[in-house]
Amino acid sequence: MAETVNFKVRARLLEQMGEQLIKSESIALMELIKNSYDADASICKIEMYNITSPDTASIIITDDGTGMSYKILRDIWLEIGTSNKADKKNKEKEIERSKKFNRIPMGEKGIGRFGVHRLGREIEIITRMKNNDEWRLFIDWDAISTSNYIEEFPISIEKRSPEVFTGNSTGTKIIIRRLKTQWEEKTVRECARAIISLHSFFEDESAFKPEFIVHNSNWLDGILKFEDIEDLKLYSFEARLEGNLITGFKYQFIPYKLMIGIEPRTAGIRDLKKKLRNRLEKKENGKRVPVDLSKAKIGTVIFKGIIFGFEPRILELAMIEDKKGFKDYLSLNGGIRVFRDKLRIWDYGEPEDDWLEMEMRRINEPGIRISKRLLLGAVYLDSEESKDLIEKANREGFMNNAAYQLLKDACRSVLRTVELYRAEDKNKLRLLYGPKAKDVPVISSLEEAKIIIKNNISNEKAVEEINRCLDRIQNDYDKITGDLMISAGAGLNLIVVIHQIEKIVKNITAGLKKNMPIKQIAQLVDDLSKLVEGYSILVKKRDIKVQNIKGIIEKALFNLEFRFTMHNINLEPAFRDRFEHLDCICSEAHVISAIMNLVDNSIWWMNYAKKTKRSIYIDISSEYKGYSTIIVADTGPGITIDRELLGQPFITAKPEGEGMGIGLHLTTLIMKTLEGKILYPEFEDFSLPKKYKDGAIIALAFKEKKE
Repeated sequence: MAETVNFKVRARLLEQMGEQLIKSESIALMELIKNSYDADASICKIEMYNITSPDTASIIITDDGTGMSYKILRDIWLEIGTSNKADKKNKEKEIERSKKFNRIPMGEKGIGRFGVHRLGREIEIITRMKNNDEWRLFIDWDAISTSNYIEEFPISIEKRSPEVFTGNSTGTKIIIRRLKTQWEEKTVRECARAIISLHSFFEDESAFKPEFIVHNSNWLDGILKFEDIEDLKLYSFEARLEGNLITGFKYQFIPYKLMIGIEPRTAGIRDLKKKLRNRLEKKENGKRVPVDLSKAKIGTVIFKGIIFGFEPRILELAMIEDKKGFKDYLSLNGGIRVFRDKLRIWDYGEPEDDWLEMEMRRINEPGIRISKRLLLGAVYLDSEESKDLIEKANREGFMNNAAYQLLKDACRSVLRTVELYRAEDKNKLRLLYGPKAKDVPVISSLEEAKIIIKNNISNEKAVEEINRCLDRIQNDYDKITGDLMISAGAGLNLIVVIHQIEKIVKNITAGLKKNMPIKQIAQLVDDLSKLVEGYSILVKKRDIKVQNIKGIIEKALFNLEFRFTMHNINLEPAFRDRFEHLDCICSEAHVISAIMNLVDNSIWWMNYAKKTKRSIYIDISSEYKGYSTIIVADTGPGITIDRELLGQPFITAKPEGEGMGIGLHLTTLIMKTLEGKILYPEFEDFSLPKKYKDGAIIALAFKEKKE
């Protein structure tokens, strides 16, 4: 006979769920703050005491919300996965909003309470509703060890006369003791930043205001806020998206006061319709296809953002006193956050998140696409209208359904529009404050000729025909210089070869004159033989095929060994610990030449800056999807020229007579030949040792082997 049986749930599952569903301390606090929001609180205060000592430390979260009754504590708070809030949100006819602030509940999975279990081993909850007694609930997680099943896990709950919420006050106070982790300054500051980020950059604070206090500690000192850097923006935008159209639009270019000779400008929806198109579109199979938000329950989307500049000359004109603090703030906060009913959806806009894939877009068009590190943006949704955007159970963003893809495509369409406007104003800045085209031979003469023709010939057809001829000359010139630059690579490396061979030969000669032991002479001769053999690779046939990139780096470093010793440079070969993403499409000779050019630049700049601690770091990364990337970093003065101009011929930051500006151009051409990319990432793009933060970082991205 069949019998009916039931699942049994072990008590320790509660603790495991707290650890696994809530991934970090900041997320745990966010969940508790959301509970206060849902309870119609106007204030939520998070206080930490004795935070450096887990045994005596405590975290206290207090709000002035509606509080909880015995029935709510027993049947909802202590019921795992309760659908109470979800039921309120999912009523088709009418969504039940909060009575005081008319809020739609943010929680719906019934797991937010696990935030307390993530943080500490002893939980005390004191709560009171209007015209009710006060209730105290107590949980000791150590009691789990004496309980087999959830039903046996003892939880104390008692009614008492108001002691915390006296008079007419209501609310909930959660006291967490015997903390599970040793809190450090970094974690506390991350939590503070997360709590600050609950509010949008661009909206006035609503009726809900979280406050974070760490008693008897200076760990929160010096944290920059949005208002500290808002006036440093160069560009801003706001767009309203409805259906398949941008129905509202405003773009602004706001040059700094010291930017003499350049005017601000504003573009609105009329300008957008006239100049471009206000349709939402995406690129698919090489064609532009419409994006229509009305195909899902998403509703109206508001997208706002402000954009900054990181170029050295721009930062000088901004008169920023704390450049490091400014860059650090943008590194931590840059990106696009998502808000629903003015409360943030996690973890869009976090440092590790790039939900619109802005950095991947920049790989192909670095001069046009905006880095997420330069943008503080926010997307606003309405809970009632955006039901098809469903939050994941673990609170890490929306489920990847059709509605979410539509939202991403629509926001990317707006970004493309903003990038086109920004490119125009950025070019104006470059003409005034960047390296000039006159630094480039031939090209500057052609540009000058075009200006003279435009000003002196009235026949438009003749001007068009002449300019077409000049463009053809420029294209031919670019091709010729490109071919010559590739050939020049062998010449540049030959100079280094001759120099190094000469040094070793001199050492051998000196050794023979001084009767150096034959073993040392033999070693010098062997070194010379290997050096010549290594450099001979550079003039051999350049076969482009799938090769192991790790071995090629080793060959390049062997060729550079003498230079490292001569210039007292410490090499950190982190790539030697890598065992994945090593096969890529490349040419051995090209890669060796490219690495040697980058290292040569690093050596020159470290010498020029008179750095006493000289280090070069080389690693392999798979950070850019589809590419194996060689990272070369140094402890020099860093890149001091506009990154968008790097790699162009004859443009260099070296003093006159010290450099031709063709080394990076040569490397750029090599990567182009291999269908790869040369990248100029920020320090935060890769996991690099801190000492390389202010130095130059350059990456060579090669296409990975196709499976």
